[in-house]
Amino acid sequence: MLEELLNHLNSGNPLVPDTDLIVYMNQVSAETRQYLGQINRGKYLSDTEMNQYVSKLLPNGLPSSTTIWQPFYMDFGKNTTIGENVFINANVHIQDQGGVTIGNNVLIGHQTVLATLDHDVHPNKRGILHPAPIVIEDDVWIGSNVTITNGVTIGQGSILAAGAVVTKDVPPYSIAGGVPAKVIKQIEQN
Repeated sequence: MLEELLNHLNSGNPLVPDTDLIVYMNQVSAETRQYLGQINRGKYLSDTEMNQYVSKLLPNGLPSSTTIWQPFYMDFGKNTTIGENVFINANVHIQDQGGVTIGNNVLIGHQTVLATLDHDVHPNKRGILHPAPIVIEDDVWIGSNVTITNGVTIGQGSILAAGAVVTKDVPPYSIAGGVPAKVIKQIEQN
C-alpha cells in the first residue's frame, strides 16, 4: 500500500478524510514519529549512529557524508531524498508526505520546518490535505527558524535568511528573507 500512497501523493492528488490512503498514511506517520521519539529521548548519538538510525527510515537511505543532529523530527519518513555532504542542525522538522528532495552540500539551520501538506482553504473541507513537493537544490544554506511551504523550490547556491517564511520559489544564487520571503539580492558567482 506504500507504493500506492506515494504514487497518489507524488501526483499531487488530495487526501480525503476517512479513506484507506489517509488512514494508512497516518499509521506510517505514527510509526515514524514513535521511532524518532525514542531516538530523541534516548542517549546522545554520534553522527554515525544518528545517520544509521535515520537511514533506516528513508527509502534510499542516507549518504555517510550527511550529518543530522538530535533532536530530529519527521512526520512520515518515506518520501525524502537527501544528498551528499548535507548538514541538518537540531530541531529540524520535515513533513515529507508531499515529497522532499535535498541536494548536495546543503546546510539546514536549527528549528527549520519543511511542510509539504496544506489543508483545504474552505472551512468545511479543512480535513482534505493537498500535497506538493519541496525541492532544495545543491549548495543551499538555510538559516535558523526558516519555514518552507509546499510546492517551493530553492534554487542552487541560494541563502534563506533566519526566520524567513518561504512560500514561493527562490531563484538560484539569491538571498531571500522576510515574511513572506522575498529576494533581497543576488549572489555573485565568481
